[in-house]
Amino acid sequence: MKLRTLIIDDEAPARERLRRLLSGNYRVELIGEAVDGISAVEMIEETNPDLVLLDIQMPGLNGFEMIRALKKPPLIIFVTAYDEFAIQAFEVNALDYLLKPFTKTRLDQAIERAYQELSGIAEFSSRINSLLRTVEEQQVYLDRIAVRTKGRIMVIDANHIDWIEAKKGHIYIHTKDGAYLTNYTLDELGNRLSPETFFRVHRSAIVNLTKAREIIPWFAGSYRVKLNSGIEIDVSRERVKKLRQILKW
Repeated sequence: MKLRTLIIDDEAPARERLRRLLSGNYRVELIGEAVDGISAVEMIEETNPDLVLLDIQMPGLNGFEMIRALKKPPLIIFVTAYDEFAIQAFEVNALDYLLKPFTKTRLDQAIERAYQELSGIAEFSSRINSLLRTVEEQQVYLDRIAVRTKGRIMVIDANHIDWIEAKKGHIYIHTKDGAYLTNYTLDELGNRLSPETFFRVHRSAIVNLTKAREIIPWFAGSYRVKLNSGIEIDVSRERVKKLRQILKW
């Protein structure tokens, strides 16, 4: 059995070098290439590869954001010139990576490891999630989020978000242009978006306070936040005090 493999790198010379180094490896069947994170997500979900050779620094979505956007990540070998903290994260989570420039021998070792990992794909997925948590803990607040719409991947600037909703097991990001699905949980977004801008009004919603037009008194000491779009979102009684402190009313 061969590993059906994709190369994802925005630099043409890097892709060409990988093709050349892989040409003699009997474990690999190269099935395609992508040059940015968005097209990579679409290609992975269309072709369902066994293995992806993934650069980290790319336009559209970087490597970590691309993984987050996937419904079911395949085996991944990072091909990177990334900084120290990321490499340490790979080591902690026992994931393989190739630090540019690398040799054919090092690539062959990584491929062989991926081949051995294939039967343990569930365990690998768990380590991928652990890696994402490790990396995200060391990163600044999110300034963009990958979302899904009509079978496509979009990247939304965090400043363009009106509010975020948990509904029937899914997370929807609302903007003036519509509502979009994301793979993040509400807890993750609550922790990764700037607390100076985003406020969790109750267990199922986060609002962008820069989009708030009015705070409306409601029943039994509760309130609603009215956004510029006109939508009104409940604020739980438990969160009113904190909101008062933030908005100082």
